[in-house]
Amino acid sequence: MNVRKLGIHESVGTLFPPEKLAETLADVEPDVSVVGDDDLDGVDAVVTFDYSEAFLGAVDWVHVVLAGVDTFPVEVFERRGVVLTNSTGIHGTAVGETVAGMMLMFARRLHALVRNQVAHEWEQPGWAEPTTLRDQRLCVVGLGTLGRGIAAHADALGMKVTGVKRHPADVEGVREVYPPDELHEAIDDVDFVTLAVPLTDETEGLFGGPEFERMQTEAYLINVSRGPVVREDELVTALRDGDIAGAGLDVFETEPLPAESPLWDLPEVVVTPHCSALHRQYYRDVADLVRQNLVHLSAGEDMVNRVV
Repeated sequence: MNVRKLGIHESVGTLFPPEKLAETLADVEPDVSVVGDDDLDGVDAVVTFDYSEAFLGAVDWVHVVLAGVDTFPVEVFERRGVVLTNSTGIHGTAVGETVAGMMLMFARRLHALVRNQVAHEWEQPGWAEPTTLRDQRLCVVGLGTLGRGIAAHADALGMKVTGVKRHPADVEGVREVYPPDELHEAIDDVDFVTLAVPLTDETEGLFGGPEFERMQTEAYLINVSRGPVVREDELVTALRDGDIAGAGLDVFETEPLPAESPLWDLPEVVVTPHCSALHRQYYRDVADLVRQNLVHLSAGEDMVNRVV
């Protein structure tokens, strides 16, 4: 593959200005410019947030600025011989800090105190409500880049971290690793459960009523993976029935979260708009991956983060 012209698709503006990425890649050999679906003539490779049918037949390589490619027709890319790479490996720190922040909000009751501020109410939490994260138990379901980042930050806060991983192996900062078929055993005696798995046929609907019943009533669910990993209606039922204490949610079955969703108004729910991985240097991390793959291509080496 010879990349003479590299396009930065305008859809990356969902995360950062596409011009910032183009400027950062100005030192690479290919010509770099911001493009839309109608500007792909002569473009050999494109960096994108969204999938577009215009890519197929126009470019030889598509790089996705996300880790997940569940919205991309992978089989079609493979059949058409178009290379697809993703941005796995750059989100661990940001997502780890976001999850730590959510757990701190619940433990220190900050979410409730912010609501009091909005309502101009001076009211301290009940004496038994706040706790600290030290010695609290966290189970991280999925120990890839995201899960390891979450585990590292939780371990630094003094939490007791366990995890669930498809191929159990020692993970730094994780005291015990369970296989997927022992998910219920892994989550039944912890204070927080965090979901950090990719969306696949196996993980869709992974968490529902049986899992919420297995969790402690004082436990919180945090989802930074993909919305369909959780059966949302069953989560709402579990929250209303007190099967679990609350939830921190960055992803949802339907995004944006519909205005009529009850999740907006449940008192022990924190809603964020699918932004756990964002930070001001995100475009630089993407640029590093793209630059690395351009070097690999010129050297005839295997590309990093290649999906197909």
